[in-house]
Amino acid sequence: MTTVSSALKASSSLPRWFNPAAIIAAFGIALAFDTLAGANDPESGINLLAVGFGGFILYTLTTYIASRSVEGSRKATDRMVTALVTTAFLIAVIPLVSLSYTVVANGLARLDVDFFTMSMRSVVGEGGGALHAIVGTLELTGIATLISVPIGLMTAIYLVEYGRGKLARAVTFFVDVMTGIPSIVAGLFAFTLFLVVFGPAGAINGLAGAVSLAVLMTPVVVRATEEMLKIVPNELREASYALGVPKWLTIVKVVLPTALAGIATGVIIAIARVIGETAPLLLAAGFTASMNYNPLSDKMMTLPVFVYTSYANQGVDAQAYIDRAWAGALTLMLIVMVLNLGARIISRVFSPKG
Repeated sequence: MTTVSSALKASSSLPRWFNPAAIIAAFGIALAFDTLAGANDPESGINLLAVGFGGFILYTLTTYIASRSVEGSRKATDRMVTALVTTAFLIAVIPLVSLSYTVVANGLARLDVDFFTMSMRSVVGEGGGALHAIVGTLELTGIATLISVPIGLMTAIYLVEYGRGKLARAVTFFVDVMTGIPSIVAGLFAFTLFLVVFGPAGAINGLAGAVSLAVLMTPVVVRATEEMLKIVPNELREASYALGVPKWLTIVKVVLPTALAGIATGVIIAIARVIGETAPLLLAAGFTASMNYNPLSDKMMTLPVFVYTSYANQGVDAQAYIDRAWAGALTLMLIVMVLNLGARIISRVFSPKG
């Protein structure tokens, strides 16, 4: 009898309209309870957190009980876990959507032509722009990429293709350590290095800021490249060796082209990770209101530092500084979005077919 009952439950299923109806009913009941609880205090309003939590509990319990009685314990457990995973996803997405909406709503009004064509030199109050910060961000990030990508790529090739023994383990250990260092430490390192080599006059400039970003980028590039090289099938290497191709040429002609899409994606993700750093650039690159195209001389402004200084050092017309800060944050977010879209395009174009 138990086997027959289990088979009948396994063949049965809840109707398709059950989930939407359960969601509406659960959150409707939670909203009704919250409204009744706040009836004595009209100014309290609706507690969205309480409604969300209560509705989720009611929906999960209702779905589990109904599914267990109709579909059996396995399907009921599956529905419950699905509800938990979906709720966790929504909890993670809500702050992201809220942050994106806030930045766009506050920064869009100031995102005009002047913002992209003017610097802050001799500007007090309204007006001005972030051209000097945008140029500084692109220059410093580009230099950091030129420094970190060759180092990270060659390190990953050594670890995957050649590295054995104590040296490889030591390199892996230090890469892991570098992955977790605070960004301010990278800024202190670059500032101290340039202070020792060039003296106080050359301690703060764009190149120092780029070096601090490269320190943060390199372990990310190493890890991304290493994982991509590991998933290249060994059969491709062995086929190349069987044709008499030396190892270095196999890596250049077979392994790297096969992993190119993943490597490019990892590099762009590393760029997106460091482009918003503020603390190391405050120390190593400094900040200025004037345009500076030369990363080897004087201070350079970057978008993260521009946003920070605009908000922290408000002038007489405080709202103008706040508006510029929001516009700078929106510009930085758009640059990161473009980089991520570029990573997806590169991955789609260069990924091996079949």
